[in-house]
Amino acid sequence: MPELPEVETVRRGLVPVLEGAVIERVEQRRPDLRFPFPADFAARLVGRRVTALGRRAKYLLADLDDGTVLVAHLGMSGSFRIEGEPGEEDMPGDFHRARSRDPLHDHVVFHIEKDGWRGRVTYNDPRRFGFMDLVPRGLVEAHPYFAALGVEPNGNAFDAAYLAARFKGKAAPLKAALLDQRVVAGLGNIYVCEALWRVRLSPRRTAGSIVRADGTATARLRDLADAVRAVIGEAIEAGGSSLRDHMRTDGTLGYFQHSFRVYDREGKACLRPDCGGSVQRIVQSGRSTFFCNTCQR
Repeated sequence: MPELPEVETVRRGLVPVLEGAVIERVEQRRPDLRFPFPADFAARLVGRRVTALGRRAKYLLADLDDGTVLVAHLGMSGSFRIEGEPGEEDMPGDFHRARSRDPLHDHVVFHIEKDGWRGRVTYNDPRRFGFMDLVPRGLVEAHPYFAALGVEPNGNAFDAAYLAARFKGKAAPLKAALLDQRVVAGLGNIYVCEALWRVRLSPRRTAGSIVRADGTATARLRDLADAVRAVIGEAIEAGGSSLRDHMRTDGTLGYFQHSFRVYDREGKACLRPDCGGSVQRIVQSGRSTFFCNTCQR
């Protein structure tokens, strides 16, 4: 499933085309994806202008000029493709032609106009695990999608003190604590593995063990918070990690997978020069965890 950097990369790719655009027509080609579309979904979008395109955790949020928010989740295989209408250039600005997709999986097509340019933003989802919804702006924060979410790992509220307050006394494994969306929103399996490797912390270590008795952060927890922020930032700049179905809106691939130090490297030598160990794989809460049992303590 695409993680936060992949979703943020998609958001950044869509912003130049969608922000300020008017939705002239919507082709809704099936009644549901993971969930049914809301009633009159296509009709409610026609004529609306997109005033802003944001992200919360792994959700895309398109603010519309009538106070409604179009919420989109990519699921496991969802992607957006941008193309010009017949007679138009494929994309305005610096975009390149999108990689072709099987039209059988083109489920929603937004026909838009922006500054005289007309194009199509097509949502393609072979596995149909993504979904879309319409939520009033004033109800977004209290909506079940978002009400229980923690802070963003690249936001101002995320730091060692925040983690210390939530990790104090926790016996849960460190990896599970970081993946808890009620603690950190949008942080996923790949980037937790990478951050823990950077600071030599075992994913099996208890979360509470890196918090002092008085509830303040240890040096190791401060290093971990910095590593999480750094890994997320680097992955966003690299365009995410192109695993399985993910790609950017211009059809190109993200490149952070070329920077993996531990994820998906089972049996290979640890890349830390002073280690000499090898990468192991274990399963925690049904997910693969990759780590070096020699240098991650």
